Amino acid sequence: MSEAQLLDTQRAFDSVAADYDGPRGNNELIQRMRVTLWETVQRELPAGSRLLDLGCGTGLDAVEFARRGYQVLASDWSPRMIERTQARAVASGLASHVAVAHLGVHQLGRLSAEFDGIYSNFGPLNCAPDLHAVAAECARLLRPGGALVFSVIGRVCPWELLHYGLRGRFRRALVRMARRPTAVGMNRHTIWTRYYLPREFYRAFAAHFSLHGYRALSLFLPPPYLVEFYRRRRAWCERLGRLDDRLGALPLLRGMGDHFLIVMHRR
Repeated sequence: MSEAQLLDTQRAFDSVAADYDGPRGNNELIQRMRVTLWETVQRELPAGSRLLDLGCGTGLDAVEFARRGYQVLASDWSPRMIERTQARAVASGLASHVAVAHLGVHQLGRLSAEFDGIYSNFGPLNCAPDLHAVAAECARLLRPGGALVFSVIGRVCPWELLHYGLRGRFRRALVRMARRPTAVGMNRHTIWTRYYLPREFYRAFAAHFSLHGYRALSLFLPPPYLVEFYRRRRAWCERLGRLDDRLGALPLLRGMGDHFLIVMHRR
Protein backbone atom coordinates (compact mmCIF):
# COMPACT_ATOMS: atom_id res chain seq x y z
CA MET A 1 0.00 0.00 0.00
CA SER A 2 1.14 3.53 -0.70
CA GLU A 3 1.38 6.34 1.84
CA ALA A 4 -1.68 7.90 0.20
CA GLN A 5 -3.68 4.71 0.76
CA LEU A 6 -2.62 4.58 4.40
CA LEU A 7 -3.74 8.18 4.84
CA ASP A 8 -7.06 7.37 3.14
CA THR A 9 -7.63 4.67 5.75
CA GLN A 10 -6.65 6.99 8.59
CA ARG A 11 -9.08 9.68 7.42
CA ALA A 12 -11.89 7.13 7.09
CA PHE A 13 -11.56 6.03 10.72
CA ASP A 14 -11.07 9.59 11.94
CA SER A 15 -14.38 10.47 10.28
CA VAL A 16 -16.37 7.82 12.20
CA ALA A 17 -14.59 7.94 15.57
CA ALA A 18 -17.26 10.13 17.23
CA ASP A 19 -20.08 7.62 16.67
CA TYR A 20 -18.18 4.36 16.26
CA ASP A 21 -19.58 2.89 19.48
CA GLY A 22 -23.02 2.87 17.84
CA PRO A 23 -24.42 0.48 15.19
CA ARG A 24 -21.47 0.93 12.84
CA GLY A 25 -18.86 -0.28 15.30
CA ASN A 26 -20.55 -2.15 18.11
CA ASN A 27 -23.92 -3.69 17.28
CA GLU A 28 -25.08 -7.03 18.71
CA LEU A 29 -23.28 -9.15 16.13
CA ILE A 30 -20.03 -7.23 16.57
CA GLN A 31 -20.29 -7.54 20.34
CA ARG A 32 -20.75 -11.30 20.09
CA MET A 33 -17.47 -11.59 18.17
CA ARG A 34 -15.83 -9.15 20.56
CA VAL A 35 -16.65 -11.34 23.56
CA THR A 36 -15.12 -14.37 21.81
CA LEU A 37 -11.80 -12.53 21.55
CA TRP A 38 -12.01 -11.40 25.19
CA GLU A 39 -12.53 -14.95 26.39
CA THR A 40 -9.76 -16.29 24.16
CA VAL A 41 -7.22 -13.76 25.43
CA GLN A 42 -8.22 -14.55 29.02
CA ARG A 43 -7.65 -18.28 28.40
CA GLU A 44 -4.28 -17.63 26.83
CA LEU A 45 -2.86 -15.08 29.28
CA PRO A 46 -3.34 -14.59 33.04
CA ALA A 47 -4.55 -11.33 34.55
CA GLY A 48 -1.65 -8.99 35.17
CA SER A 49 -0.13 -9.70 31.75
CA ARG A 50 1.03 -6.78 29.63
CA LEU A 51 -0.95 -6.56 26.37
CA LEU A 52 -0.50 -4.61 23.16
CA ASP A 53 -3.70 -3.71 21.31
CA LEU A 54 -3.18 -3.21 17.56
CA GLY A 55 -5.92 -1.00 16.14
CA CYS A 56 -7.72 -0.24 19.39
CA GLY A 57 -10.56 1.83 17.88
CA THR A 58 -12.48 3.59 20.64
CA GLY A 59 -10.91 1.47 23.37
CA LEU A 60 -13.75 -0.94 24.18
CA ASP A 61 -11.39 -3.92 24.23
CA ALA A 62 -8.55 -2.12 26.02
CA VAL A 63 -10.80 -0.91 28.84
CA GLU A 64 -12.44 -4.33 29.19
CA PHE A 65 -9.04 -5.97 29.58
CA ALA A 66 -8.03 -3.30 32.09
CA ARG A 67 -11.15 -4.18 34.10
CA ARG A 68 -10.04 -7.81 34.02
CA GLY A 69 -6.66 -6.90 35.52
CA TYR A 70 -4.41 -6.51 32.48
CA GLN A 71 -2.04 -3.68 31.60
CA VAL A 72 -2.74 -2.50 28.05
CA LEU A 73 -0.92 -0.32 25.55
CA ALA A 74 -3.65 0.66 23.07
CA SER A 75 -2.42 1.76 19.64
CA ASP A 76 -4.22 2.99 16.54
CA TRP A 77 -3.40 4.74 13.26
CA SER A 78 -6.36 7.10 13.74
CA PRO A 79 -5.62 10.00 16.14
CA ARG A 80 -9.35 10.49 16.72
CA MET A 81 -9.71 6.87 17.81
CA ILE A 82 -6.80 7.32 20.21
CA GLU A 83 -8.53 10.35 21.72
CA ARG A 84 -11.68 8.29 22.25
CA THR A 85 -9.69 5.47 23.87
CA GLN A 86 -7.92 7.80 26.26
CA ALA A 87 -11.20 9.50 27.23
CA ARG A 88 -12.84 6.11 27.81
CA ALA A 89 -10.01 4.94 30.04
CA VAL A 90 -10.19 8.13 32.12
CA ALA A 91 -13.99 8.00 32.39
CA SER A 92 -13.79 4.36 33.50
CA GLY A 93 -11.23 5.13 36.20
CA LEU A 94 -8.74 2.82 34.48
CA ALA A 95 -6.24 5.30 33.04
CA SER A 96 -3.49 3.77 35.18
CA HIS A 97 -4.03 0.44 33.35
CA VAL A 98 -4.43 1.77 29.78
CA ALA A 99 -1.67 3.68 27.99
CA VAL A 100 -2.24 4.92 24.44
CA ALA A 101 -0.04 5.39 21.38
CA HIS A 102 -0.88 7.01 18.05
CA LEU A 103 0.79 4.28 16.04
CA GLY A 104 -0.21 2.31 12.95
CA VAL A 105 0.45 -1.41 12.56
CA HIS A 106 3.15 -0.43 10.04
CA GLN A 107 4.97 1.63 12.71
CA LEU A 108 5.64 -0.99 15.38
CA GLY A 109 9.36 -0.40 15.02
CA ARG A 110 8.87 2.69 17.18
CA LEU A 111 8.05 0.52 20.22
CA SER A 112 10.67 -0.98 22.50
CA ALA A 113 8.67 -2.53 25.36
CA GLU A 114 8.16 -6.26 25.88
CA PHE A 115 4.64 -7.72 25.99
CA ASP A 116 3.11 -10.99 27.16
CA GLY A 117 0.41 -10.90 24.50
CA ILE A 118 -0.67 -8.94 21.45
CA TYR A 119 -4.24 -8.82 20.22
CA SER A 120 -6.09 -7.13 17.39
CA ASN A 121 -9.85 -7.09 16.86
CA PHE A 122 -11.98 -6.64 13.73
CA GLY A 123 -9.38 -6.46 11.04
CA PRO A 124 -6.73 -3.77 11.61
CA LEU A 125 -4.21 -6.25 10.24
CA ASN A 126 -6.21 -6.44 7.01
CA CYS A 127 -5.01 -2.86 6.49
CA ALA A 128 -1.32 -3.63 7.11
CA PRO A 129 0.82 -2.71 4.09
CA ASP A 130 3.35 -5.49 4.83
CA LEU A 131 2.13 -8.38 6.96
CA HIS A 132 5.56 -10.04 7.07
CA ALA A 133 7.01 -6.85 8.59
CA VAL A 134 4.22 -6.82 11.19
CA ALA A 135 5.01 -10.44 12.06
CA ALA A 136 8.70 -9.67 12.56
CA GLU A 137 7.89 -6.71 14.81
CA CYS A 138 5.41 -8.76 16.84
CA ALA A 139 8.11 -11.37 17.35
CA ARG A 140 10.52 -8.68 18.55
CA LEU A 141 8.00 -7.20 20.98
CA LEU A 142 6.58 -10.45 22.38
CA ARG A 143 8.29 -12.54 25.02
CA PRO A 144 9.07 -16.18 24.10
CA GLY A 145 5.93 -18.24 24.61
CA GLY A 146 3.71 -15.16 24.40
CA ALA A 147 0.45 -15.23 22.46
CA LEU A 148 -1.00 -13.43 19.48
CA VAL A 149 -4.81 -13.35 19.29
CA PHE A 150 -6.08 -11.73 16.10
CA SER A 151 -9.56 -11.29 14.66
CA VAL A 152 -9.10 -10.98 10.88
CA ILE A 153 -11.57 -10.34 8.06
CA GLY A 154 -11.80 -13.56 6.07
CA ARG A 155 -11.75 -14.20 2.36
CA VAL A 156 -14.76 -16.57 2.21
CA CYS A 157 -17.98 -15.30 3.78
CA PRO A 158 -20.93 -17.49 2.66
CA TRP A 159 -23.49 -14.96 3.89
CA GLU A 160 -21.92 -12.22 1.81
CA LEU A 161 -21.76 -14.35 -1.31
CA LEU A 162 -25.43 -15.24 -0.89
CA HIS A 163 -26.65 -11.78 0.13
CA TYR A 164 -25.12 -9.92 -2.80
CA GLY A 165 -25.35 -12.79 -5.30
CA LEU A 166 -29.13 -13.01 -4.91
CA ARG A 167 -29.32 -9.29 -5.67
CA GLY A 168 -27.26 -9.61 -8.82
CA ARG A 169 -24.38 -7.62 -7.30
CA PHE A 170 -21.79 -10.16 -8.32
CA ARG A 171 -18.81 -7.81 -8.24
CA ARG A 172 -19.64 -6.86 -4.66
CA ALA A 173 -20.22 -10.51 -3.75
CA LEU A 174 -16.70 -11.37 -4.93
CA VAL A 175 -14.85 -8.35 -3.53
CA ARG A 176 -13.00 -10.48 -0.97
CA MET A 177 -11.45 -12.62 -3.69
CA ALA A 178 -9.10 -9.80 -4.76
CA ARG A 179 -5.42 -10.46 -4.08
CA ARG A 180 -4.44 -6.80 -3.98
CA PRO A 181 -5.55 -4.06 -1.56
CA THR A 182 -9.23 -3.34 -2.20
CA ALA A 183 -10.98 0.00 -1.77
CA VAL A 184 -13.83 -0.33 0.75
CA GLY A 185 -16.04 2.69 1.26
CA MET A 186 -16.90 4.05 4.70
CA ASN A 187 -18.51 7.40 5.45
CA ARG A 188 -17.54 8.78 2.02
CA HIS A 189 -13.93 7.76 2.61
CA THR A 190 -11.87 4.75 1.55
CA ILE A 191 -10.36 1.97 3.62
CA TRP A 192 -7.72 -0.06 1.77
CA THR A 193 -8.17 -3.68 2.77
CA ARG A 194 -6.67 -7.11 2.04
CA TYR A 195 -8.65 -10.28 2.76
CA TYR A 196 -7.11 -13.56 3.92
CA LEU A 197 -7.73 -17.24 4.42
CA PRO A 198 -6.43 -18.34 7.85
CA ARG A 199 -3.54 -20.40 6.50
CA GLU A 200 -2.66 -17.65 4.04
CA PHE A 201 -2.55 -15.17 6.92
CA TYR A 202 -0.48 -17.51 9.09
CA ARG A 203 2.23 -17.91 6.43
CA ALA A 204 3.42 -14.36 7.15
CA PHE A 205 3.96 -15.31 10.82
CA ALA A 206 5.23 -18.87 10.44
CA ALA A 207 8.93 -17.99 10.75
CA HIS A 208 8.46 -16.72 14.30
CA PHE A 209 5.20 -18.25 15.60
CA SER A 210 3.55 -21.64 15.93
CA LEU A 211 -0.11 -21.92 15.01
CA HIS A 212 -2.19 -22.76 18.07
CA GLY A 213 -5.55 -22.75 16.31
CA TYR A 214 -8.21 -20.74 14.51
CA ARG A 215 -11.98 -20.65 14.21
CA ALA A 216 -14.68 -18.95 12.16
CA LEU A 217 -16.57 -15.93 13.48
CA SER A 218 -20.03 -15.17 12.07
CA LEU A 219 -20.15 -18.21 9.81
CA PHE A 220 -23.74 -19.28 10.42
CA LEU A 221 -24.70 -15.93 11.89
CA PRO A 222 -24.98 -13.06 9.41
CA PRO A 223 -22.15 -10.51 9.25
CA PRO A 224 -22.54 -7.33 11.33
CA TYR A 225 -23.73 -5.16 8.45
CA LEU A 226 -26.85 -7.39 8.31
CA VAL A 227 -27.75 -6.62 11.93
CA GLU A 228 -31.29 -5.53 10.93
CA PHE A 229 -31.87 -9.02 9.52
CA TYR A 230 -30.68 -10.42 12.84
CA ARG A 231 -32.99 -8.14 14.82
CA ARG A 232 -36.04 -9.17 12.79
CA ARG A 233 -35.26 -12.88 13.25
CA ARG A 234 -33.51 -12.83 16.62
CA ALA A 235 -34.67 -16.20 17.95
CA TRP A 236 -33.76 -18.00 14.72
CA CYS A 237 -30.40 -16.22 14.50
CA GLU A 238 -29.59 -17.13 18.10
CA ARG A 239 -29.86 -20.77 17.06
CA LEU A 240 -27.44 -20.01 14.24
CA GLY A 241 -25.14 -18.45 16.83
CA ARG A 242 -25.10 -21.70 18.77
CA LEU A 243 -24.02 -23.46 15.56
CA ASP A 244 -21.18 -20.95 15.29
CA ASP A 245 -20.11 -21.82 18.83
CA ARG A 246 -20.29 -25.59 18.29
CA LEU A 247 -19.03 -25.96 14.74
CA GLY A 248 -16.95 -22.87 13.99
CA ALA A 249 -13.65 -24.55 14.92
CA LEU A 250 -14.17 -27.67 12.76
CA PRO A 251 -11.92 -28.33 9.76
CA LEU A 252 -13.19 -26.76 6.53
CA LEU A 253 -15.76 -24.64 8.37
CA ARG A 254 -13.13 -22.81 10.42
CA GLY A 255 -11.65 -21.25 7.28
CA MET A 256 -14.86 -19.41 6.43
CA GLY A 257 -17.00 -16.71 8.03
CA ASP A 258 -17.09 -12.94 8.14
CA HIS A 259 -13.96 -13.01 10.34
CA PHE A 260 -11.73 -15.70 11.73
CA LEU A 261 -10.02 -15.73 15.12
CA ILE A 262 -6.45 -17.01 15.02
CA VAL A 263 -4.12 -17.78 17.95
CA MET A 264 -0.34 -18.09 17.56
CA HIS A 265 2.47 -18.59 20.08
CA ARG A 266 5.95 -17.06 20.00
CA ARG A 267 8.62 -19.70 19.48
